[in-house]
Amino acid sequence: MKADTQRFETAIHRFDETNSDDPTMEVIDGRSYPKEVLYAQRMSACLDQVAPTASEPLRLAVRCQHIRRWAIPRQDFPMTRAGYHQWRNTLKKYHAEVAGRLLQEVGYEPETILRVQALLQKQQLQHDPEVQLLEDVICLVFLEYYFQDFAAQHPEEKVIDIVQKTWRKMTPQGHELALQLPLAPTAQALVAKALASAE
Repeated sequence: MKADTQRFETAIHRFDETNSDDPTMEVIDGRSYPKEVLYAQRMSACLDQVAPTASEPLRLAVRCQHIRRWAIPRQDFPMTRAGYHQWRNTLKKYHAEVAGRLLQEVGYEPETILRVQALLQKQQLQHDPEVQLLEDVICLVFLEYYFQDFAAQHPEEKVIDIVQKTWRKMTPQGHELALQLPLAPTAQALVAKALASAE
């Protein structure tokens, strides 16, 4: 069991080390972090709160969900709805490839690697409880840490549409947790407005 714990910790370290190349930095409490390292740490912390007994493959997938995301910029794809989906699908495959290579290097067996890759590519969403839990964590982290800045940069109708789409991806448990997040009053008002207009 000790070796497995060490292997897991080594994988987490490799994920964070890989993400530390992110050229975009975020400053939190006066300290700078590579954007995707910070995102990955927030994802892991959220999963630990929501599902402290989550499986090892899910814990790994949560940590590398955005691995090297900056390597495939949005602007490389058409600025259309179809282009957006093409970008997202390309990212999923890329994240799965990078994660698979790193997990193989630290000694994970093919079965675990394939499971992590399936989670990263959101296979069987709404049918696989772990994929759905991953989606809940993604949405919760977005709402808690990124929603307010997103809302400030976009028209209200787009923000409301995004909240409604995010809500549809989540489970009832995810909804309950989202409503307990310590959002700023302006963000809370936008969420409430989005949910009211969706009814």
